[in-house]
Order: sequence, then C-alpha cells, then structure tokens
Amino acid sequence: MLSRKASEDSHGQDSSYFLGWQEYEKNPYHPIHNPTGIIQMGLAENQLSFDLLESWIQRNSDAVEMKKLDGASVFKELALFQDYHGLPTFKNELVKFMAKIRGNVIKFDSENLVLAAGATSANEILMFCIADPGEAFILPTPYYPGFDRDLKWRTGVEIVPMHCSSSNGFRITSSCLEQAYQQAQNLNLNVKGVLITNPSNPLGITMTKSELHKLVDFALDKNIHIISDEIYSGTVFDSPKFVSIMEVINERIHENDEISKRVHIVYSLSKDLGVPGFRVGMIYSNNKMVVSTATKMSSFGLISSQTQYLLANLLGDDEFTFKYMDENKRRLKKRKQILVTGLRNAGISCLKSNAGLFCWVDMRHLLSSATFEAENELWKRILYQIGLNISPGSSCHCSEPGWFRICFANMSQEALQVAMRRIKIFTDSNSTMFSIKQQLVTSTKPIIITTVEGKLLIGFSSYHGKNNQKPINNFSSKIKK
Repeated sequence: MLSRKASEDSHGQDSSYFLGWQEYEKNPYHPIHNPTGIIQMGLAENQLSFDLLESWIQRNSDAVEMKKLDGASVFKELALFQDYHGLPTFKNELVKFMAKIRGNVIKFDSENLVLAAGATSANEILMFCIADPGEAFILPTPYYPGFDRDLKWRTGVEIVPMHCSSSNGFRITSSCLEQAYQQAQNLNLNVKGVLITNPSNPLGITMTKSELHKLVDFALDKNIHIISDEIYSGTVFDSPKFVSIMEVINERIHENDEISKRVHIVYSLSKDLGVPGFRVGMIYSNNKMVVSTATKMSSFGLISSQTQYLLANLLGDDEFTFKYMDENKRRLKKRKQILVTGLRNAGISCLKSNAGLFCWVDMRHLLSSATFEAENELWKRILYQIGLNISPGSSCHCSEPGWFRICFANMSQEALQVAMRRIKIFTDSNSTMFSIKQQLVTSTKPIIITTVEGKLLIGFSSYHGKNNQKPINNFSSKIKK
C-alpha cells in the first residue's frame, strides 16, 4: 500500500489545461515533418528573444565556462556545496534587476530575498509559511490553472475563488473581495490571505494603483496576508505602466507598518528572460520570520550554483539588460498584435491587454449554449478538428463560459499564422453550419443532401432539381497547412 497522497486524485492533472498538453505531445505540429499536427497555444513561454540571450553568451564565454575576468576557474568553488541562502553576487544583481523592471521607483534588500527553484516552488513555500492545512487563500478568477496544484496539493491549503465579471473587464472590486470572504466564512474556512497575479495570468492586464490600495485596505480590515505573484512584471509592453504592490506599501508604511510584514512578492526569470528551464524563482518579504522559514524550506528546491553564477554575470550587464527589456517588450507587442488581428479576421475579439504572453479571448458567440458543457465541446472541436491547443476558461475557474486563454510567444511567427488560418477556416465553417441549421428549421422546401468528392452538399429546392447547394468541409480529415 502507498500513502494517501500517492493514491488520491488531487493533483489536478485531469484538468483540460493539462489534458490539452498531453494531446499536443502525442501529435506536435512541425512545419515540415508534421504540418497537420497540433499547435501548442496553451503554454505561456517566451521564446521571442533567445537570439539576444545567445548573442550575450557568445560574447561572454567566461561566464559559461565558469571563469573569472582574470581567467581563473571557479569550477571547483561552484561544484562544491553552497549555502542555500544563495550566491551573494546573484542575489545582489537580482534585486537590482527587480528594481530596474519597476522603473527604479522602489528598492529591494537582498537580505529579504529567498531563492527557490521557480515560482511554483516559491508560491508553495509561502503557503507552508502562512497557512495550515484546511486554511484558505482567496484567488480572483480567472486564475492560472496550475495554482490548483501549486498551492493545494502538498500543503492542504484551500482555494476560495473570487469571481470577477466580464462586465468590468474582470477587475477586482471591494464587493467581490467581501463576497469571497463571506463564502469562506460560510464554509468554515479561516482565510489567511489573498493571492493575485500582477500582471494577470490569464488576463494579460496590470492592476491599477487604486485597485492595489483597495486590496491593501481589505487585508488590513481582515488582518490577512497578500501574495503578489509578479512574474510577468517585465512583459508590460503597453500602457498603463506596471505598479508593484511594494510601491503601494511604501506609500502607506506611515499608516501601519504591520502591513509591510504581511505583503510578499513572488518573482521569477522564467517569463521576463524566457528561461523557465533554469528554474529561477524567488520570494521577497519584509517579514523576518517568513524569510527565515522560507529559507529553510528552500533547501528542498535550490537553484544550482552554476545557474546563479551565469545569471549574476548576465544581470550585472546593465547595458545588455536595458536593451533586452526594451527589445523583448517590442517583440511581445508585435506578436500580440498578430494574434489579435488574426482572431479579429475570424470574428473573435480579445480582452484589451497590455502585458503577458497570452490573450484572454471571447468565444462566447461560438458556443452552442451558454454552459460549461458547451465550452468543453468547443474546446474539443478546436483541439481535435483544427489542431490548436488553447486553454478553456473553466480550467482557469472563470465563472462565465466561452472565454479562452491563447498564448502567442511560445512559437514561431509562421506557426502563429498557420494557427490563425486554421481558426478562420473553423469560424467560417461554424457560421455556414449555423446558417444551414437555421434553414433546416425554417425552410418548408425539400432538403437535398448529396456528397461530391468527400464533401457534404446540402441544398434546398422547390422542385425535384437541385440548387443552392453549399459544400461543408469535412473537419474530421486532417487540416491542411
């Protein structure tokens, strides 16, 4: 017999978010070897600026070869056990980079920084530090599907969804916060905090300073914590500018210095630098007890010394990091516009966004009914009929069926254009089928159904001849490039 944890089904792996990945891995798109395969649009990965990183590495081979500027090797030093507090040089460069992304309006102290193997690990560590099993965190919806695994699976912490509405662009409001808190009370759950993503995943929007102040007011009133996951802070490519929760805290420290001890930031280099495989995450907190406990817990998921050494050199190159951030944002904005334009040509709109690696896409008009069952049907049709893996809103706990997250930075521009052609074909076919269904319902004329070259022909006639027949593409066959 195995443990209860091993045998229970609480990981969230059966979510459509993960199921879509599994289908993609069985049949991945390749422009030459598998042009009819599935295009992965459910992965928030930044692959747009690898050439900039590779160019820096070529110019700075000593950092890769683990040498100092004088040519002396640090291989042995890095290969041996390191203090799990992290390399001081890396932590110092990291806090400077975090400040740079935020326009240097706030400064960070490396003594308040805890390193972790990615934001996944950082968020879980904070759950262990702040809440006991059975206690709860409020999360505004829609939220990143992986949080169901990251925050709950090993910690036993509960998530209370705070349902936001499309009527105001899914913005957080005081009334939504209060409703979620009351829901937790009704369930006899002790709320320990609110976790936000800013910029939002999956919405791709930044929170305003006014919204952040309301959140702080709520936390003060309820005597709870705030975790601000800011891993997309360097992807803000359009106005309004990014405002960190720490900026708001610094403005209010004179009111109540206790709130600064209950606000914690999670950050990572996975999205801004596009290096998720390096597993670089961190926690920033002014709470000494949280920093101490989180540091002890970080020993279960450390960043390798070699990775820290390489990135300390890269982040320490101010000229490179400034140029990289500007160019990366420019590329993200351009790529997002390709997606928005392609979807618009297919009759699909997106929530207005200014950050992130994805768009929040409105497909409510394509649903057969305003239900999550219909949303799941549409998701399956898009996945299996036209070979696009996108994330349905239900996997993000959206309270309104018909919304989807579509990523745009994890593929080539050519692959994105192929995806846009596929979805245009899909919506055109969907529109044709809807028109035919309406005619089937309203027409009193005889229905003529034939097949020609494998295509279904449906027509209507007032006599025994055939006319007005329309071909319907057979989407069960493979999609052309």
